[in-house]
Amino acid sequence: MGTALDTREAQASEVLDRLAKAYPDAGISLEFSTRLELLVAVVLSGQCTDERVNSVTPALFEKHDHPEDYVEAGAEALSADISSITYPNQKAGWIVDACEQIVEDHDGSVPGTMGALTDLPGVGRKTANVVLQHGHDVVEGIAVDTHAGRLSRRLGLTEQTDPEAAERDLVDVVPEDRWRVYTHLLIAHGRATCTARNPDCGDCVLADVCPSERGDSSVDLATGEPWE
Repeated sequence: MGTALDTREAQASEVLDRLAKAYPDAGISLEFSTRLELLVAVVLSGQCTDERVNSVTPALFEKHDHPEDYVEAGAEALSADISSITYPNQKAGWIVDACEQIVEDHDGSVPGTMGALTDLPGVGRKTANVVLQHGHDVVEGIAVDTHAGRLSRRLGLTEQTDPEAAERDLVDVVPEDRWRVYTHLLIAHGRATCTARNPDCGDCVLADVCPSERGDSSVDLATGEPWE
C-alpha cells in the first residue's frame, strides 16, 4: 500500500501531465526586460492582476532604468505613478527601500540568492522564487501565488494556506525539474477554468482526479480554503 506522500506525488505528476497538454504555452505573463524590471513587476503584482501591472510598467520602466532612479524619485512620486495598482503607497515604499538596499549592499545589481532577495523590503519567497527562476535561471523552490496555493489545496496537494508552508509541502511531491512550470500551469488553469468563485468543473481536464470536485476534499471548492 502506498503512503500518503506516494499518493500526492502521483497526483502531482498526473496534474502536471494533463495541464501541460492543456496549456503548452504556459509561462510568466509579466512583461520585463531586466532583472530590476522583473523584481519591480513581481512586487507590484501582489494581490493585483498581471494585466493591470503590465498596463503600468512600460511608462514606469521608461522613467527608471536603475535602482538609483527609484531611490531618487522617492516613494511619494512612485506611488503616484502606480496609483492604479493595489496598495500603491505600501508597494512604492517597498520598491524604493529595496532599491536603496540593492545600491548599498549589492552594487546596484539585483541579487541572485534566496537569502539576499528575501532580505529586501517587500520580497518574500514567492517573489524571490520568480526573480531567481526568470531573472537568474535558478530554481530553488516553487512560487506559491494565489492561484497556485488555491488550486494546490483543491487538488489535495497541500492543506496549508500560508504560502511558505504550502511550498514546503509542494516541493516534496512535485518533481524538482517541474517546480518552475508548476506555478505557470496552475495559474493558467486557475484563470481559464478553476476560478476562485465559479470553477467550471464540468469542463475541467482534472475533474476525475480532483478530490474537491468529487466531494472528498478537506477544502471548500468555492474558495480553495480548508473547511472550518
